[in-house]
Amino acid sequence: MQKRCHSIVEDIFALICAGLFVAFGVYLFQSQNLMVGGVAGLALLGTHWLSLDFSVLFFIINLPFYLLAWRYISKRFTLNTFTTVATVSLMSEYLPQFVNISQVHPIFAAIFGGILIGVGMLMMFRHTSSMGGLGILAFFLQSRFGVRAGSFQLAVDSAILLSALTVIDVSLVMISVLAALCLNMVISLNHRPERYSLPMRQANASEELVDSELQTQTS
Repeated sequence: MQKRCHSIVEDIFALICAGLFVAFGVYLFQSQNLMVGGVAGLALLGTHWLSLDFSVLFFIINLPFYLLAWRYISKRFTLNTFTTVATVSLMSEYLPQFVNISQVHPIFAAIFGGILIGVGMLMMFRHTSSMGGLGILAFFLQSRFGVRAGSFQLAVDSAILLSALTVIDVSLVMISVLAALCLNMVISLNHRPERYSLPMRQANASEELVDSELQTQTS
């Protein structure tokens, strides 16, 4: 039986902190109409197309993916990811009541927001959690059908950014690419899979696959 790296209390505290980092990063993006990849990006796009808030869309879109996580990753990962997604949704809903961003430069919002989300995701990875969504689907497709997880994630994120051209200016899409670079730099420079690996149902190459996928996930 694999020993837990963190206690339940440590996980809860860390995931709440991670949720706050991610929610504030998304709040910065929203203030300047910037975009991000993954489920967060889909939720941001949805706010332009539907009369629903980001918090509601982010929570709803993630729901189907918990079944895949429960079946193909682990129960602990699924529960922690649900906690993370719920925290991000709640904080995204109520954060504007406590913080009012009246003026911020789009490039600063992209850099600082990307760093905040990257740090939040890094904390999630180290406490057996994630932003859920497309990262889980990418792992499932690769493990079941041989579809490369990184290629799938890149294709989806590219499609999200291209779709963003229908609702925001080209300049803002380019700045959003800068945000994605900052986000992934934080993760790639600080995440070490050999130190923080997910407890998989089968101890084989799938463990490396999940860690590799988590590093490519942007929401």
